[in-house]
Amino acid sequence: MVRPEPLNQSRGLRTACDREVKSALPRRYEDRYGLPMEFLSTATLARLRDQLRERGQRPSMVMKNPGAMTPEALELVQFTADFGPLCEAMYLMMSADGHVSNDEREVLKGALRNLTYDEIRTHHIEAMLDAAARHIAEEGREKRLEEVMSELREDAARAEVALVLAAAVAFADDEIADEENEMLNQLAEGLGIPPDRANELLDLAEADLSSG
Repeated sequence: MVRPEPLNQSRGLRTACDREVKSALPRRYEDRYGLPMEFLSTATLARLRDQLRERGQRPSMVMKNPGAMTPEALELVQFTADFGPLCEAMYLMMSADGHVSNDEREVLKGALRNLTYDEIRTHHIEAMLDAAARHIAEEGREKRLEEVMSELREDAARAEVALVLAAAVAFADDEIADEENEMLNQLAEGLGIPPDRANELLDLAEADLSSG
């Protein structure tokens, strides 16, 4: 990985360049559609799923007239309620440097498929990505980042999952841009994750991605 210069040391969060440089590239996995992607291990994804499950199911969306919606539209509404903020946090990370790579998109898709036990479909993910891009265009990155962090930090488990998945996206293309490094700091602080815990989570994610 290409490491940027240190940023925001005063916050107590070590940046990517402060971490041990691994010679091995992250392992590659094949998702259920046969697409190669650099990603977290199955064990780590299972742990993240368990973290979310242990916190209990989020309340289902209450809609005034669900009968007027198609089954696919109803599914999208529920997936957006459950995973929309996590998806937008990952999108904000992968677009932080102004460029969205295919590797980053595949990591995001793989994360959502794993977190939903493969229940979510590509068209659901693309719809959430389109919504995230539209929100940023209409409201600006800073406002959307604050909105997403505000929702995620209400639940410590979801906040930690968001940070780990954002780190996986940042590491996806083997190069961490300064903007991505800065955003990891912003996320950790904005999600209310203490610096020591944030460093622990990022170290685990990097070790997982760099082993193989």
